[in-house]
Amino acid sequence: MDLKKTKAPVNTITYDKAQIEAPTGNIYEAITIIAKRANQINTEIKKELIDKLDEFATYNDSLEEIFENKEQIEVSKFYERLPKPHALAVQEWLEDKVYYRDASK
Repeated sequence: MDLKKTKAPVNTITYDKAQIEAPTGNIYEAITIIAKRANQINTEIKKELIDKLDEFATYNDSLEEIFENKEQIEVSKFYERLPKPHALAVQEWLEDKVYYRDASK
């Protein structure tokens, strides 16, 4: 997933209920699918962030020598400015990028 090219809003916006429920015909089912996708996105982002921050990790037993790394701060700020996972999931849902299936059928 390319987080730099996403068109998801950073702020909270109101969506049309009919547009959200259109693919499934049921708003609750649509919200459940979006929530599951948001959890997947959150896990991906979290794993990516931890991997990037591990590059800056220094394993030192001494608490006296703690320093700030500007690159580490920039990485953290980038992830703080990203849209929230639920906003990314809703955007993917509206763009028909989420695959789902009904297990009962």
